[in-house]
This record gives sequence, structure tokens and C-alpha cells, in this order.
Amino acid sequence: MNEFKIQPHWWSKTLAGIFAGFFLSIGIVGIFAWLGPDGLTQQISEEQRLWKTQFNMWIITPIWLIILSFVYLFRTGKQAWTWLGGFACLTITIVAGFRGML
Repeated sequence: MNEFKIQPHWWSKTLAGIFAGFFLSIGIVGIFAWLGPDGLTQQISEEQRLWKTQFNMWIITPIWLIILSFVYLFRTGKQAWTWLGGFACLTITIVAGFRGML
């Protein structure tokens, strides 16, 4: 039986969750801001813009904390950095692509 154990790479997993997880949460919220209700290219009132900006700003922290909570389920710290860093780069690239379309 080939069992893979989760290795206790606490420092590398924690740092991956803090840094790569932060950029991943920024990318996720950026994608939501572009594709969410009314997008960023629609004409909306100042009040709607205020609510949308505040919501996007405050939702970053819960997403980041969820990522940080689940980072310890990766088998190794290297795997955590690879997956979170890869998805962070992907989401930031998607947001940059959306910005280029503007």
C-alpha cells in the first residue's frame, strides 16, 4: 500500500499561504470585480461604485484566510508554493488581460 503522508513543513507552508495566498486572493477578487455584477466597464452610480469597491476590498481577507487555513493540507511546502504560486500567477495574468481589453 502506497500511502502519502502530509509532511510537517510548517514554515514553508505558512509562508506559501501568506504570500502566494495573498496574491491568489487578490487575483480571485480582481476576476470577480471584472466579471461580477455590472463589471468594471459598465456605467454605474457613485453609490454603486462605493459599495462595489468596499465589497471587493473587504472580501479579500476572508478568501485569504480560507487559503491560509487549507494550505496545511498540501503534502509538502514545495507543493504548496507550486500550486498557490501557479494559481496566483494565473489569476493575476487573467486580471491583466482583462485590463488590456479596456
